[in-house]
Amino acid sequence: MSKSKAPSQRQLRVGELVRHALTEVLTRETLEDPVLKNQLVSISEVRMSPDLKIATCYVSPLGGRKQNGKGAADAKAICKALAANLKFIRARATPHLNQMKYMPTFRFLEDTSFDNFSRIDALLRSEAVRRDVDGSVETTSPEQKD
Repeated sequence: MSKSKAPSQRQLRVGELVRHALTEVLTRETLEDPVLKNQLVSISEVRMSPDLKIATCYVSPLGGRKQNGKGAADAKAICKALAANLKFIRARATPHLNQMKYMPTFRFLEDTSFDNFSRIDALLRSEAVRRDVDGSVETTSPEQKD
């Protein structure tokens, strides 16, 4: 059995530093990649490994998902493009992270938390849940106890 251990305060703080540095690089620098050209990318979270040498960056395109060939680029394509430009991104992020002993290796993954949030929201707004909630409110109301 493996226990899931919460990240330390140091991991959280360094993750935020890395997130800010990557956001700065992606907004200020021009990456010569057709997928990333004119594409706004959001880095919603960075999780650091316990030794602070690996930074897992959760990425999502701003502007929604690509539909019918229009709109934002696909998040998986963005992750691949960021991984292909890893050396450039790492070199540009180094001055922002100069207080770190080791420069972390970046891994880019698609951020699915917004999809999860919308799925949970849709479930909570469904008729079945509303019926259950309304039914439980009626059975526990003070008027019925008298």
